[in-house]
Amino acid sequence: MQYTHLGRSGLKVSRLCLGTMNFGPQTDEATAHSIMDSALDSGINFFDTANVYGGAGHRGWTEEIIGRWFAKGGERRERTVLATKLYGTMTDRPNESKLSALNIRRALDASLKRLQTDYIDIYQFHHIDRDTPWDEIWQAIEVAVQQGKILYSGSSNFAGWHIAQAQEAARRRNYTGLVSEQSIYNLFRRELELEVIPAAQQYGLGLIPWSPLQGGLLGGVLKKEEQGVRRAEGRALETLKKHEDQIRQYEDFADELGHAPGDVALAWLLHQPAVTAPIVGPRTQEQLDAAIRALDVSLNEDALKRLDDIFPGHRPAPEDYAW
Repeated sequence: MQYTHLGRSGLKVSRLCLGTMNFGPQTDEATAHSIMDSALDSGINFFDTANVYGGAGHRGWTEEIIGRWFAKGGERRERTVLATKLYGTMTDRPNESKLSALNIRRALDASLKRLQTDYIDIYQFHHIDRDTPWDEIWQAIEVAVQQGKILYSGSSNFAGWHIAQAQEAARRRNYTGLVSEQSIYNLFRRELELEVIPAAQQYGLGLIPWSPLQGGLLGGVLKKEEQGVRRAEGRALETLKKHEDQIRQYEDFADELGHAPGDVALAWLLHQPAVTAPIVGPRTQEQLDAAIRALDVSLNEDALKRLDDIFPGHRPAPEDYAW
């Protein structure tokens, strides 16, 4: 396994992050525990979850599953860099969502209880809260750090100017601020290159991309359809029809490289300088094994240029659209 620092922090994490969103709703607890054991055994030490994971009928379910896995012992907690999130609505009570000081305190304590741990390594804001001032947010986080309940803070789904706003507010308080940004980023969705990635690099945040295969579109979907292994439906089918030629070029090029399309998509992310660790969210052991395989895929300059030709990216703003 390869390791790197999370942004400019001293924290070392694996180059793949285990996403747990499927644990509970799509992956039963026994299988989830087996996947987490396999991830640790393979060297993946970075696990990501959120307080809302589990579905509308059972928010917190995923954290509970992870908590029972930690409770098995075997230094599972000590070997894991644990990231969770808050923001989403947990109940219909008015103060059970977003980033108020009250919700930060309550949501953190609730996550700690579900996860059966006394601290969170990286406590992430799942979305920007436009209604709560940053001084309130940072004061609540500073208290949690002083109490030993969290070590680092991260953001998710922030715009570039949100990162700047958060970091400048933290600087005024002589506080570290954010160490990471988690957002959608893949060959298909490269909007982050306009402003989020430049902001993350400027402020020293590690980028943790979610949906690295764009919901399966970069995972060999055309060949799976032709083989009858998988059939796209709904919005995914519409996207597939709209971009079929582009996706076919991509899958053919993956064949030329001698790798599975999903391996190439993950490898491309691992070659991007801002990326710390793509989030892989396996439902099965086989999917976890496939993700780990991507660590051995090396893409030379010609291959990276060819991927840029198939999936054009962005230059940083404003040069991307101005001069």
